[in-house]
Amino acid sequence: MDPGVRSPLVDFFRRGEVARDVRLIAARGALAPRALEQLALLLILKDDADPDVARAAQDTIARLPRAALEAFLHRSDVPAEMRDYFAAEGVMPAGQPTESDEPLLETVEEGEAADAVSEAAGTSEEAAEKHISLLSVMEKMKLAMRGTREQRAVLIRDPNRIVAAAVLSSPKLTETEVESFARMANVAEEVLRVIGSNRQWTKNYGVVAGLVRNPKTPLSISMNLLPRINDRDIRMLAVDRNVPEPLRIAARKRLSAHRAG
Repeated sequence: MDPGVRSPLVDFFRRGEVARDVRLIAARGALAPRALEQLALLLILKDDADPDVARAAQDTIARLPRAALEAFLHRSDVPAEMRDYFAAEGVMPAGQPTESDEPLLETVEEGEAADAVSEAAGTSEEAAEKHISLLSVMEKMKLAMRGTREQRAVLIRDPNRIVAAAVLSSPKLTETEVESFARMANVAEEVLRVIGSNRQWTKNYGVVAGLVRNPKTPLSISMNLLPRINDRDIRMLAVDRNVPEPLRIAARKRLSAHRAG
């Protein structure tokens, strides 16, 4: 089912682009940084085509602490689709709405995630990058969601797109980091597409300007954001040979129209 939750990580699972071993760990409740995403992944995976994954997700749902689940469902940000599913299972919102974003069910794998974070912490940037390169995809994902800013800056460039999705779904991610990612020319186009499609992040002019001036940003994203670029940056874009030619032409047309006006 579609749980009505949108995040880079949940969207990755929704599109069915996740390897079986990762789906299986998510089905055990061990992959999500927040309760909302934990439940969303479980509701997606309970209908997985792989019977082992589907069974694991269904078993995890059955093990969710009843009182904690009822309090979570009482929150105003819980989508109607998710609330309706649990209502059909006899679980209704009750008690005081919880203010915690922590996952409702902690597993052994989640405990191991803290070990991966602590092992990479306190080292030099070069040593941390080397350590991260030796981690498995699962360990990278856990580190992406629970690690440091420096570790996320390394992981956002990982060739495996689901690792980058985990970075963009991290509860620790700041707007300053997103602005930095928007300027990076060594991240996957998908990262820039996700950032450019996020309404909250694109309220920040630094994010918008970074995306438009980044030669790797998909042209459809850049062109859509171009009207929001100020005159100073438009003049720079009009002569920037690093950006796609259609973007330079559009910038020149805007300059010409401004002068004519």
